[in-house]
Amino acid sequence: MPMNKTSREADTWDDKRVEPGHSRNVSLRVGESYSGMTVKVPVHVRRGLQEGPSVFVTAAVHGNEINGTGAIRELILDSSFRLLKGTLVLVPVVNILGFERHSRYLPDRRDLNRCFPGSASGSLASRLARVVFNEIVGRCDYGIDLHTAAVRRTNFPTLRADVSNPAVHELATNFGGEIILDSRGPRGTLRRAASAAGCPTIVFEAGEVSKVEPAIVQCGLRGIRNVLLRLGMIDGEWVAPLYHKVISRTKWVRAERGGFLQFHVAPGDIVLKGDRLSSNTSLLGRERNVLIAPFHGVVLGMTTLPATRPGEPVCHLGKLSGRARAIREMQRLATGDNALDDVIEDLASSVLVVEPDTNGS
Repeated sequence: MPMNKTSREADTWDDKRVEPGHSRNVSLRVGESYSGMTVKVPVHVRRGLQEGPSVFVTAAVHGNEINGTGAIRELILDSSFRLLKGTLVLVPVVNILGFERHSRYLPDRRDLNRCFPGSASGSLASRLARVVFNEIVGRCDYGIDLHTAAVRRTNFPTLRADVSNPAVHELATNFGGEIILDSRGPRGTLRRAASAAGCPTIVFEAGEVSKVEPAIVQCGLRGIRNVLLRLGMIDGEWVAPLYHKVISRTKWVRAERGGFLQFHVAPGDIVLKGDRLSSNTSLLGRERNVLIAPFHGVVLGMTTLPATRPGEPVCHLGKLSGRARAIREMQRLATGDNALDDVIEDLASSVLVVEPDTNGS
């Protein structure tokens, strides 16, 4: 994958230089508060002793999606972590104004991840996006952007990547995740704008908002280290996923009736067409509706809110191609004494999953 820095050198920040073999905390001025105080985004920069690629890892572009913030913190605090080559730029919170308010959005109610590459003379969100784009993306050759599900939802760890771009596809493969969702991303997203500017970038989606979930943090760290290893920036052993699927079609299965949901699947479960996803009951337990899988698939995400109304999203499925036997083999690999099983178990702690009652069906 070719290196293609689009702007500033990764080792120089204002009048501060990060020397080879050293790390430094710097900050980006992204605006001012109502009181006129400078608003800054904290950044940790680490260099290896040898020249090499520059990689950014960002989190909390949506201010309440902080699983990635926890992963970056762990990487910064890991005394055993040694960068041999290149430069690593770690940004634990991009949307600092949303983070301070425990909000996905900026104070102007705009979604920062629809504003890239931004504008120096635009809205608050657009100006912040422009600073981040110039100062972070502009210094780097590759990017990893860490996200979670939206409020009242949880996501199984997946990568979002434009696999039609060979450099992006290779980056996603190097991450070593089980699932890659093939998409360019909406206009204005950091990954789409960065990739278009010559900095191949992927998104890692996992877990819930406002949480730092241990299994998700470890899953993210494993992927980040995998990428750095494949780029020759660190030593170690690449950790392969239990299985690997590129998914191009997804579907939200939505509630048909109002009521109280009883879940029969958890994030990461693999289902066959016709399997029960959830049962909808009255508050007194009378069954009103059953949602079934419309195709063979993997549960990419689901609601964590059991009370629902008609049309509300319940389960996000990624379509799996292949015969039922092969799908079941994937399911066997995904269960047992392994790290992926820990992720599924942790995510399922947010929902009560029970075996479906098939009596009389």
